[in-house]
Amino acid sequence: QVQLVESGGGLVQAGGSLRLSCAASGRTFSNYAMAWFRQAPGKEREFVVGIRGSGVSTSAADAVKGRFTISRDNAKNTVYLQMNTLKPEDTAVYYCAARASIWAVTTRGAYDYWGQGTQVTVSS
Repeated sequence: QVQLVESGGGLVQAGGSLRLSCAASGRTFSNYAMAWFRQAPGKEREFVVGIRGSGVSTSAADAVKGRFTISRDNAKNTVYLQMNTLKPEDTAVYYCAARASIWAVTTRGAYDYWGQGTQVTVSS
């Protein structure tokens, strides 16, 4: 069982930055691929970025490439989402997700555990 708790959301102006954190319980954090998803009002939850358990390989949705970076600290059981050059269309609830596999994939249903979400609002 893995419990995930996100933090770091808030209100920021367009062009600004935020860093989200996701703290995970359990002693085998490095066995889980991690990802961030987001869900805007009236839209489906979508993949944002993912990272392998080792942290060696990452992937990102086209909409955030070059602006968002995922990283992890397995010693601290924490994954991070650094968001730069934020746009109003990045406004959403951001969710941390864990998958009992070495691969981070884009499919929402492939993830086993989810956090409660943290709101990110970007004003224009």
